[in-house]
Parts: sequence; structure tokens; C-alpha cells
Amino acid sequence: MKKWLFVFTLILVMGALAACGGKDSSGSNNDKKEIAIGATAGPFTDMVTKAIKPGLEKKGYKVKVVEFSDYIQPNNALGTGDIDANVFQNKIYMETFAEQNKLNLAEVITVPTSPMVVFSNKFKSIDEITDGATYALPNDPTNMGRALLILEQEGFITLKDDVSHLTISEKDIKDNPKNLKFQPLEAGQLARAIESADMSAVPGNFVFAAGLDMNEGIMIENMRDVHRNRVVIDGKNKDAQFVKDIKEVVESKEFEDVIDSDFPGFTKPDWMRERK
Repeated sequence: MKKWLFVFTLILVMGALAACGGKDSSGSNNDKKEIAIGATAGPFTDMVTKAIKPGLEKKGYKVKVVEFSDYIQPNNALGTGDIDANVFQNKIYMETFAEQNKLNLAEVITVPTSPMVVFSNKFKSIDEITDGATYALPNDPTNMGRALLILEQEGFITLKDDVSHLTISEKDIKDNPKNLKFQPLEAGQLARAIESADMSAVPGNFVFAAGLDMNEGIMIENMRDVHRNRVVIDGKNKDAQFVKDIKEVVESKEFEDVIDSDFPGFTKPDWMRERK
């Protein structure tokens, strides 16, 4: 009898422990009120700090803003659980990084993003661009495509008909009547390259980081939504309450008001423009 009583008691204890463990593993992220959001140094850290964090704090969250200096660690930190969301990357980069690093990344919502701008100390306008001019552009596939699309939008090159706008490179150029010369560089070097190249295509975050005035550029990107940055999370948390609350904050009028006042030149995503 004592033996069966011991076995019965042991089963009850194990069942209780299993129930507690199940609750922690399945619901721990659904009601958490302390979250960490990562962003690259510059305007997107400012966006989290000024436009997202205050709205979440009103909902009762304690928010830690984590600043990164590269494009690798923010996603790795999502994978390890060191942060709960990040704001720094576009759709193409997110999907490519997730595939290459076997991470389960998911977007929450697109956010206003600063466009790529072409600067030149040699030419004051596109009408002055001469044959054989050098064009410095990002060497990573995502941003190189954006820089080439700027040239196409202004009529300087023609891209192949079947080109994917997600993975454009120099080999996809069909016509280059001015024989422009291309100088691929790390994105962080492009602001400095204004001094050496005839033209330099600078991604928006580096425009702001270098203190450049985008209005002084000779060409500016007609940005597609696929190239705008977004809030990204670990896909396992897609149904968590904090994710729903982040989306609600970004969709709020208060968020857009901060963008309008503190982030001049940022272009708004389709969903934000369409609700007007």
C-alpha cells in the first residue's frame, strides 16, 4: 500500500512540474513587460528612443534600447534572445540573412526610412554628368541594387528586362551610354568617397550619421517599400502580446507625429501613406 501511495504521489508531483514548465515555455513571451529593442547607431536608434519606446512605456512596458554598430549582431541577438525586436533592415536583407544563418526572422511592420542619396563635389546637377564618370556605390547586393535603380530612374542606364529588383548587380546593366565607371565600396565608406569619386550613392542612415544634407544631393532614391526598414522579431514570438503592442505603437498618430517633426526626409511606407 505504501508503495502505491508513493507512486501516486510521485505522479502528481511530476504532473504539476510539467504543467508549470509548459506554462513557462509557451506563455513566457506573451505577457512579458520588460523588452529590449535593438537598432543601428544613428537615426534608427533615435527612432526607437523617441517614437517607439514612449508609446510602449504608456502601455506599461519597461524598454531597453540596445545600440549596435554593425548589421550582423542585431539579428544574432534576436536569435539568442538577447533582444526582443530590432529596427535596422529591409526585407531583402532580412530574408537573405535568415536563410544564410538559419534564423527564424519575421517582420512586424515597415517604418519610415531615409532614402539613398547621390552626392557629388564635381557635378552640381545631373545635367553636368560627363562620360566615364565614376560612381561609388555599396558593395552589398541589397544596396547595390538600390544604387543602380537610382541611375535607371534618372535615365543613365538601362537594366535587363528580366532583372529581379531584389538582387540587381552590375552584370544586370543592359545599356550604359555614358560609360559610367562603378566603384563598389563598403556602405560606411561612401560618405567619405564623395571626396574621391565623381559621384557617391550614400545610404540614408549614413547620410544622417555623416551630417550630410540630403537636399544637396544630385539624385535621390524613389524608394520601394521592399527597401524600407522594418521592425523584426524572432518568428517564434509572432503571436506574443508585446509584438502586437509594438505594431500598435508604430501605427499610432503619436508615432507619425514624431517622424514628421524629428525625422525630415524620411519617406513613409505604403501603409502609412494609404491611410490618409
